[in-house]
Amino acid sequence: MIIVTGATGKLGRAVAERLLDRVPAAELAVTARDPGQARDLEARGVQVRQADFTQPATLTSAFRGASQVLIISGPADPAPHRAAIDAARNAGAERVLYTSHQGASLHSRFAATAAHAQTEEDLQACGMAFTSLRNGFYATSAVQFMGQAMSTGKIVLPEDGPVSWTAHSDLAEVAVIALTEPGRLDGITPPLTGPEMLDFTSIARIASELTGREITRVTVSDDEWSGSMRSRGLPEASVSFLLGAFAASRSGEFATVGPALGQLLGHEPVSFRDVLAAMPRP
Repeated sequence: MIIVTGATGKLGRAVAERLLDRVPAAELAVTARDPGQARDLEARGVQVRQADFTQPATLTSAFRGASQVLIISGPADPAPHRAAIDAARNAGAERVLYTSHQGASLHSRFAATAAHAQTEEDLQACGMAFTSLRNGFYATSAVQFMGQAMSTGKIVLPEDGPVSWTAHSDLAEVAVIALTEPGRLDGITPPLTGPEMLDFTSIARIASELTGREITRVTVSDDEWSGSMRSRGLPEASVSFLLGAFAASRSGEFATVGPALGQLLGHEPVSFRDVLAAMPRP
């Protein structure tokens, strides 16, 4: 049985939906903190199980009968992911898969990518077959960073660097390939990235072309942006976390475009322009 965690999240739900096109529903189980949010999958014959990585005891029953477990990564903390890896091994799973990041490095300036690197070390030591999917930076993260730019006409952010923004839909499809085509993706994958690198100046240009109005990139200091975020009620820990992403991009940590994603999909990955064009307009 294949177990997919995080089934109520954007990536986990997309993986589950695509798996149903390839495997019988009886061979699939999904987990969620709130199983009630995945009842539609249950109605299609998928087992829906309650699980919370921060409560390891819930994972014991959630992973029962597993042959493969796909761990959709959560917060920038390797401890919950380590608990999920241990639970998969204890459940007798033959293989564990994990959604890592293209910039995974113990020395990263971004806490999330440093945590991914630690989890990759845990995977290498777990004693099971594993796949670490080095996913490109989610394109929806760039859209969130843009804030209200499509209505205000300004993208106000700290200095950044190029990032190969990547669509959830493409990454979900690769996860399904990894789960259903054994041997095709083993160990730590190459970067699974979108087709081009873009900074927010380039994103402002794309947004301008899509909306027919000028969207301006306004660069502010880290301190100015941090103060603005705090004034809006963002916790200090979150402000520091997000600043780490800008520091990492400035140093080129996400400046990679590789062919692996397109080769696996058999077509060109979705562009950031297409992702932004599909977003609801204000």
